[in-house]
Amino acid sequence: MDPFAWLVVLTVGVTFVALATNRFSTELVLLTAVCLLLVAGGDVYTAADALGGFAHTGMLTIAVLYVVSAGIRETGAIWFVVNSLLGNPKGYRPALARLVLPVAGVSAFVNNTPLVAVLLPVIQDWARKRNFAASKLLIPLSYAAILGGTATLIGTSTNLLVAGELKELNGYQFGFFEISPVGIPCILVGLAFLLTVGPRILPDRKTPTVQLEDPKEYTLEMRVDPKSPLVGKTIEQAGMRHLPGVYLMEIAREGETIPTVGPKERLEANDQLVFVGVVDSVVDLQKFPGLKVATDQVFKLGGSANGRELFEGVVSHTSPMMGKSIREGRFRTTYNAAVIAVARNGERVLGKIGDIVLQPGDTLLLEALPSFLEKHRDSKDFYLVSRIEGYTPPSHDKAWLALAILAAMVLLAATGMLTILKAGLLASGAMLATGCCTVASARRSLDGRVLVSIAAALGLGRALEVSGAAGVIVEQAMAVATGDAIAAIGLSIPMAALIMIYAAAMLSSELLTNNASAALLFPFAIATGESLGVSYMPYVVAVMVASSMAFATPIGYQTNLMVLGPGGYRFSDFIKVGLPLDLVIFATAVATIPFVFPFVP
Repeated sequence: MDPFAWLVVLTVGVTFVALATNRFSTELVLLTAVCLLLVAGGDVYTAADALGGFAHTGMLTIAVLYVVSAGIRETGAIWFVVNSLLGNPKGYRPALARLVLPVAGVSAFVNNTPLVAVLLPVIQDWARKRNFAASKLLIPLSYAAILGGTATLIGTSTNLLVAGELKELNGYQFGFFEISPVGIPCILVGLAFLLTVGPRILPDRKTPTVQLEDPKEYTLEMRVDPKSPLVGKTIEQAGMRHLPGVYLMEIAREGETIPTVGPKERLEANDQLVFVGVVDSVVDLQKFPGLKVATDQVFKLGGSANGRELFEGVVSHTSPMMGKSIREGRFRTTYNAAVIAVARNGERVLGKIGDIVLQPGDTLLLEALPSFLEKHRDSKDFYLVSRIEGYTPPSHDKAWLALAILAAMVLLAATGMLTILKAGLLASGAMLATGCCTVASARRSLDGRVLVSIAAALGLGRALEVSGAAGVIVEQAMAVATGDAIAAIGLSIPMAALIMIYAAAMLSSELLTNNASAALLFPFAIATGESLGVSYMPYVVAVMVASSMAFATPIGYQTNLMVLGPGGYRFSDFIKVGLPLDLVIFATAVATIPFVFPFVP
C-alpha cells in the first residue's frame, strides 16, 4: 500500500478508538477524520469523495423520511401504530417481543431504513409512557429491522445490489424468496439472541430529557368523543393506566362524578376526564385519538390545529383576569388563546377548567397561534410567557390521511415503481401539501447530528475504497483462506474460503457501509468460486448476507446511526451487544449457506 493508504488505515483506527472512548461526539470525530484525509489526499481523495456523503442517496433518503415521520407524529397517527402494533405489555420482556417480532416480519417486505425512520419516534414515545429506557428498545429496533431485511430480495438494498450485479454478470435472475432459506434461520437465531441475552446486556440509560422533572402539576380536562375508538374500552385497555407523570383523577359522567377510577372502568361517549400531571404528560394526552380538550375554546380559535403552538403563561397580579373564572374573564376572546390546563404552586386545582378562578402566579398551558408570544411577551398581564418547544397540537382528523400517504410510499418503494428516495420525496411533499405537518415541524424533525454522522461515515468509507486500502485488506484475507495453514486444521478449501469471504464482508461492512461492502466483495466472491472450480453462488450469498449484518458499530449500518442519539448510546454499547450477535449470525450463516447453495451444484 502507498503512504496515503496507510494513513487512511491509521485514521480509521484512531477514529474507532476516539469513538469508543465516548469523550467526543460521533459527528465531530467522523467529520474531523474526513477533513484530515481530504487535506492529505491530494488528487487521490478529492472533495467529491470526502463530501459526497452529503449528496448520497442514503443520507438524503433518511432526511426525507424524517419529514414523513413528522407528518405521522403531528397528526397523531402515531397512536394508531402504538395501539395496534405494540399494545400494553405487562413488562419489559413482553414489550421487547412485541417490538422485534413484527419489525423483523415487516422489514422482510419493506426496506428497513424507512421502517426505522417511521417507528423511531413511536418507540421513543411508547417507551417513555411505560417507563422503559429507550436504550433498552432502540438497538433492538435497528437490529430487528436489519435481520428481517435478509429474508427477501427487497428487504434491504444490499440484496438488490448483489442481485443486480449477478444479473449483469451472467443474466441470472435472483428469486424473491431465494435468499429466505438462509435469511430465516439467521433471523430466528438473531431474534432469540435479542430476546434472551439482549435484556441482560442492553444498556439501561435514561436520556437527559427523560431524567429532567417538572415540579408543576397541571389540571387538565378531556372529553371522550362519541366517535372515539376509546368508547367501550376499559381504562387499562385504553392505555391510560400507569401513565408516567400523569394520572386520571376523576370522571364526570351525566352529572355524576366518579372520584376513584379503577382500571376496569369502561369509557363512555362524552365522559369528562380530569387528569393531573406534568406538562410533557399533559401534552401527550392530546395525542390520544378521540380524546379532546373538554373546553370548547380550542375549537373557536382561528387557524388549523397544527398551525398552532403551545405556550406557558404565568398570570400577573395586574392581569384583568384576576378574581375571575376563565369563562367569566372571556380569556379566549381577550387573548385569542385557549386555556388547556392550569397549575398553581404545586397545589391541585379542582373543578372544570372554565370555572377556575385565576390567582397571581397561576401557570396556564395555552394553545394559540405563533404570534401569541410576540404580542404578550412584554404584557403586564403575564409575568412570563414561553413557548413549549417541540409540541404542536395533533390534527387527529388527518391521521388516516397521513397513514394513507405512508402506505402509498411503502407500496411504491416495495414494488420497485419508484426508488425509496423518490417515493419519500413524494410522501414528504404530500405531508406538507395536505397540512399533515407544517414546514416548521418538518424542519425541527431533521436530526442534524445523525445526518452529518451518516454523511461523514460515507466519506470515510470512500477513503478506504479510493486509497486501495480496502482492496488490499480483502486480498490478504483471501490469500489466508486458500493457504496451506487453513487446510491443515481440517477445513476444506471451499469452506475455508466461504468463512473468509463472510468475515471480510462483515468486517468491511462495519467499516464502510453495507452497499459499499457488497460492491467491493462481489468480484472476489465470483473470482473465488471460479479459481476453486466450484459454484460461486455460496460466496455471492455470503457477501449478500454478511454485508447486511453490521451490528458491532453505529457507523456500519444507517439504522444504527439513526438510533445512536435518541437512545443515548455510546459507541461501546454497539460493540457490547452487536459483536456477540455478529458472531452468532456468522456461525449460523456459514453453517446454512452450503446446504442451500452447494459448492458443487
